[in-house]
Amino acid sequence: MGWYILKLLILLPVIGGMIWGSLKLAQMMQARMGGIGGQGRARSVRVVESTMLSPTLRLAVLEFHGREILVATSRNGLTRLAEAPARPNTAQQTDTGAPYRWEGEA
Repeated sequence: MGWYILKLLILLPVIGGMIWGSLKLAQMMQARMGGIGGQGRARSVRVVESTMLSPTLRLAVLEFHGREILVATSRNGLTRLAEAPARPNTAQQTDTGAPYRWEGEA
């Protein structure tokens, strides 16, 4: 029993360190490959907002060439739900209380 606890006390921090190190390595590689914190390359697609509806369904607003596209993502893929002109300064826009109308809404 004592041998088991000794192994546990030694191996548990080692495994935790390996997990932490692999996460840091993944972040570093993602930044190097152009992901989050990348080299500042211009992207043609940008995720404006994303909301999880259920464990398998997510709504996302994508900005693509001056358009905002509402898509639903699931295990079956992406489904385009609506499209509208991009709002100016969507990242800095504050809530004015007026609802944003998608193209085709009454």
